[in-house]
Order: sequence, then C-alpha cells, then structure tokens
Amino acid sequence: MKILVTGGAGYMGSVLTRLLLTSGQEVRVLDSLLYGGRSLLGLYHEEGFHFVRGDIRSASVAEQALDGVAVVVHLAAVVGDPACARQPKLAQEINQDASLQLFDLCQREGVQRFVYASTCSNYGRMTDTTDYLNEDSVLRPVSLYAETKVAVERALLKSSTSSGPTVSVLRFATLFGLSPRMRFDLTVNEFTMELITKRKVTVYGKQFWRPYIHVLDAARAIALVLNSPAGKVDGQAFNVGETTQNYQKAQLVDLIRAQIGHQNQVDYVQKTEDPRDYRVSFEKIKQELGFRITRTVDTGVREIADAISQGLITDLDNPTYRN
Repeated sequence: MKILVTGGAGYMGSVLTRLLLTSGQEVRVLDSLLYGGRSLLGLYHEEGFHFVRGDIRSASVAEQALDGVAVVVHLAAVVGDPACARQPKLAQEINQDASLQLFDLCQREGVQRFVYASTCSNYGRMTDTTDYLNEDSVLRPVSLYAETKVAVERALLKSSTSSGPTVSVLRFATLFGLSPRMRFDLTVNEFTMELITKRKVTVYGKQFWRPYIHVLDAARAIALVLNSPAGKVDGQAFNVGETTQNYQKAQLVDLIRAQIGHQNQVDYVQKTEDPRDYRVSFEKIKQELGFRITRTVDTGVREIADAISQGLITDLDNPTYRN
C-alpha cells in the first residue's frame, strides 16, 4: 500500500512512519514542519519513504500529497488543549476545516481507507466516577481541541458509505514514551522529567483520571486497523489504550517516584473542578481486533529516565519539546 501520513514528523507520526516502513509499506509524509524535521532525517535512506512539505489547509498541497495514495492516516493537528486555546483560529482551520476538506478530497481521489486520529479527551468529564466510559458513552467536549475532534468524528462516521473510503476513528489515550520528536508537555513524560531533573513537580487536581498509552503501542494500533478486514473497522470508533492503564494523577506520581527512586518534592494544588476527568474502557479494540499493549506506564517511565540520565536527551527546557 502507498500510505499518506499527515503530521508524520510529529510525536506519534514519526514513530508510525518508521513502523510502517519496517513492515514494507510505501509511506509519504505530509507535514508543515512546525516543530522542525529532525525526526525524519533518519528515514531518507529508507526505500519507500517520501516527504512533502506543506500546509494541510491548502487544497493543492493536499491533492499533491494524495497522488497515487490508497490509505490516509490523518494525524496533522494543533494538538492539545493549551495549544488550541492559544491559537483558536488556527486550531479551527487545521483541526476541523482542513480535516473535512482532506476527507472530501480522499473521496474524490478514490482513497480506499481513511484513519482519523481522535482523542479520549472527547469524553470530557464523566458523570459516574465509579464507571468506565466506552465508545457508546456520550461525548462531552470541554475544550476547543476536543470540540474540533468531535465535529470531525461525527462528519466522518456519518459519511461512511460503501462507495467511499473505509473510515475508522481512533480515540487515543494520553500518549507517553520516547519518540524521535520528543515531547515533555505530556503528563507522564513531563512528571518524569521534572522529578528527575528538578526533584519536584506541581500537580493540579490529583484526583482526576486519565488513561495512558505508549506512543509505540498507539502506532501499532493504527497499523492493526490498517491490516484488519474493512468490514470490522469501517464506520467504527475505537478507544485505543489498555483499561489497566487508567490512573489518577496522584497514582501516576506515586508510580513514577517508585520507579526513579529519588527523594523529591510533590506539591499538590487542590482543584475541586476540572474540565477533564475520564476513566476509559478499551475492551472493544481488544475483543474485536485483538489489540494488546506491549508497554506500560512503568516501561515508559524507565525509558525516559534512562534516556535523560544517559544524556541522550539534553536541553530539556527547549521549546521544541513542547507544543
């Protein structure tokens, strides 16, 4: 297959692109290189790798990138609540308008499969803190980021027909772990880095729940969906993660402290209200597609701690490590 990965220079995209190339696929990456292109440098010698630099908002750029493509994995976005809140107009244009335009072009160009990267953040705040949310739960977006994701999800799933591309929506748990385009504004990565390098961390709302998944396992889930029979994934939304990897923030901090073994300080700032609080079930993707994670939060903490202590990652306050 010739696969287009939009946002392929990003945190998950650079991991996914490597995974697909290793499996023998031909991969074209479309990326504006907002955070640079170093994550792709090691791929230029790989047979089957192609790169197009451009803005996903441009229809002509998207058409160029789609030439001859059978599969699209759409990752390109302004990612995260803070980034979207800081540039709301840009977030609306890229996350929603450009995504819908891209899908329309895919229908016109005869693309066979379209995989859309969404987020468990769409669930917002759970009403029953003793229960787990699943794909049939009500979506309660409480941020611009989630609102744009929900809007695109609904349009794609509504447009899923026998005559168009096979459409799959993947709602990812919060990512963590090492990537060629490293980020330290993700909870596990950030808490681990702060506790190792500064011996302290400030945690807001220690009681609130989030699910977590290693970035490599997230990429593996995409590859699994691409290799699954169309009838099993068409018009379907899947939560991507592992049910055992739901943690309250305080639990997460305790886990990290146990792993790194440092004397450190944790300042908990009490919050009685949080726009996001969700504990998620991932049984659907496990039961229907056989998805299993290969790395836990423990694994991610150990690899990040080792990479920092060994000096593989330096200049940790560099803004390129944050969206």
